[in-house]
Amino acid sequence: MSDPKYILDANVFIEAHKHYYAFDVAPGFWKHIMQYAEKGNVFSIDRVHDELKLGKDELLDWVGKYFIGAFISTNEVEVIEAYREIMKWVNDQKQFAASAKAEFAGASAADGWLVACAKAKGYVVVTLEKPVVIESSKIKIPNICESFGVPYINTFDMLRRLGVRWE
Repeated sequence: MSDPKYILDANVFIEAHKHYYAFDVAPGFWKHIMQYAEKGNVFSIDRVHDELKLGKDELLDWVGKYFIGAFISTNEVEVIEAYREIMKWVNDQKQFAASAKAEFAGASAADGWLVACAKAKGYVVVTLEKPVVIESSKIKIPNICESFGVPYINTFDMLRRLGVRWE
């Protein structure tokens, strides 16, 4: 059995950079992310990269230098098919507000594509989002994952599963 492959949500990068794993405080985190990306265990998608470009900051510089090769294309037949299934499911859910559905389907939205890629390729989604009650009008990655049988975890659980330690 091969090692699990993890696909990272934008919030994994952004929250780490802005808060608990800032580059000047925890360079080991970024070193490990880069190393596991080079090994082929950690990825993200082109649409997350597009979200990160909006920051125009040190995180974008790091991504451009060390992680750029780990952003995979969502323009593959099996990913597009999985995205269509997800969008049909989202649109069929009456509890979601029309504005939430429009935002989820927006041209710059990565969440649906992230889950679609994980579903199509058998990856584990890594996100800091928490599931919401099914009656919620919000659309969250964990709820989509649960509906499609796609595993998801948070950053800290991914680090534990990868056996990451630094001192």
